[in-house]
Amino acid sequence: MPNTSIPIEIYTDGSSHTQKLIGAWAAIIYYNDTKIIIKQVVVNTNHNRMEMQAVIQAIKFVDTNYSTNIPIIINSDSQYVVNLVDRKEKLKKNEFMTRKGNPVKNLDLVITLIDQIETHEITFNKIKAHLKDGDIKNREVDLLVRKLMREHNEC
Repeated sequence: MPNTSIPIEIYTDGSSHTQKLIGAWAAIIYYNDTKIIIKQVVVNTNHNRMEMQAVIQAIKFVDTNYSTNIPIIINSDSQYVVNLVDRKEKLKKNEFMTRKGNPVKNLDLVITLIDQIETHEITFNKIKAHLKDGDIKNREVDLLVRKLMREHNEC
């Protein structure tokens, strides 16, 4: 039985090529002495979708492979993702509609991520992006996403 007082720490990143509409996301999951990398290349996407997918897929991985009552720490350089915690009540109150009456962008992923936030013990940490001398774990997930994008664009 896992020790539920030790949190799972996750570093996430996502990116997309705006003209080619190709993106990639990655998450590095640390728990006890284990490091697991999950990643994917996606077509017809955008940057915010990739940032959210990284978090959503990491939480889904945790749900599938670990006890659901383990605290999760998400480290992300995405202001959009990290601020979703503070915006969730307003989004729900407005039924996920903008002031102009349109559905919020990336509605499917916004709803999924909010559901995860509400059903898990999650702490979000905003990490500064793309710093060569910054957090080494954040740098690793950033380089992984860049590599995925590069490899896919070479095909």
